[in-house]
Amino acid sequence: MRTPFVIRFLSAMPRSGWIAMALFALITLVVMPALHLFMPTDSPFYVSNYVITLGGKLMCYAIVAVAMDLIWGYAGILSLGHGVFFSLGGYAFGMYLMRQIGTDGSYHSHLPDFMVFLDWKELPWYWAGTDSILWSIVLVLVVPALVAYIFGYFAFRSRIKGVYFSIITQALTFAAMLFFFRNETGFGGNNGFTDFKRILGYDITSPETRVILFGLSALVLMLTLLLGRYLVTSKFGRVLAAIRDAESRVMFIGYNPLHFKLFVWTLSAVLCAVAGALYVPQVGIINPSEMSPANGIEIAIWVAVGGRGTLIGPIIGAAIVNLSKSYFTVAFPEYWLFFLGALFVMVTLWLPEGVVGLWKRWTKKGQA
Repeated sequence: MRTPFVIRFLSAMPRSGWIAMALFALITLVVMPALHLFMPTDSPFYVSNYVITLGGKLMCYAIVAVAMDLIWGYAGILSLGHGVFFSLGGYAFGMYLMRQIGTDGSYHSHLPDFMVFLDWKELPWYWAGTDSILWSIVLVLVVPALVAYIFGYFAFRSRIKGVYFSIITQALTFAAMLFFFRNETGFGGNNGFTDFKRILGYDITSPETRVILFGLSALVLMLTLLLGRYLVTSKFGRVLAAIRDAESRVMFIGYNPLHFKLFVWTLSAVLCAVAGALYVPQVGIINPSEMSPANGIEIAIWVAVGGRGTLIGPIIGAAIVNLSKSYFTVAFPEYWLFFLGALFVMVTLWLPEGVVGLWKRWTKKGQA
């Protein structure tokens, strides 16, 4: 008798994983929102706007890291262009946020301020319907999926892999960044989208809105982790691992790697786009710099630092790198890139399995 999908999905996570997820949900969905909304600002237990925003941003980065781990850690596909999908999701939702400004912009026009400045007379056709949040959500999901599917289909069908695939994804990233930098494309050029006012009619900077966005980021991160766990422990995940380790043998026994790689590649892109859509209203800006090739490399560093092929490792890696970045860019801004490069070199030489791999080795020694 076939086991129902829901039972198989829930049983993919071990008991210890469910306990950890319950604690995470308690902290992010109950404790932190309550301390932010109901504690007086002079209380030592008060959670500030900065902490809520930083936490939401880190969880968006963690979603991207898990998405990267699905294709790199389990399928052996190293992408250095996932910043494109993250940004596409951000731009798709940013269009809705720009439309929500209405006549409250600097020029008091129904057009976004950058269009008025550039003497646009009407919205371009691809902005149609972006005043609807439902249509914007469709754009967030469909546009990155189409870009990833088309790119992945031709790349994987041509059996491009390894360093060549990584270089091509970097080229995709650079081309997209140059495209969005152009003023005539209708995406704000160098400045991108900013000065957001409302979301669903509510003040985007209000504590309640911030808490809701923070909670949504936590929920999406947990669902991403659950989905990833289900996929990698299923038959699909075992085939992915086989493709990563010996693609020619997988083809010899009758599987077509194209469909497996294309599915996980497209899914990974969509997860990045969802993270980008959650990131933009919390940070308050999206511009072409999010597509820079350096950002794509940094995403890979998050996964490497945490431990690829572990799901939880990339979350830890994203937190370590970005918290370090928040500190170093303020305390020692001129040394941040040196620190990031040194961190990557140290992980490559001495921690090939990342922080999670180091923890596993320590626990094994303790049990011996």
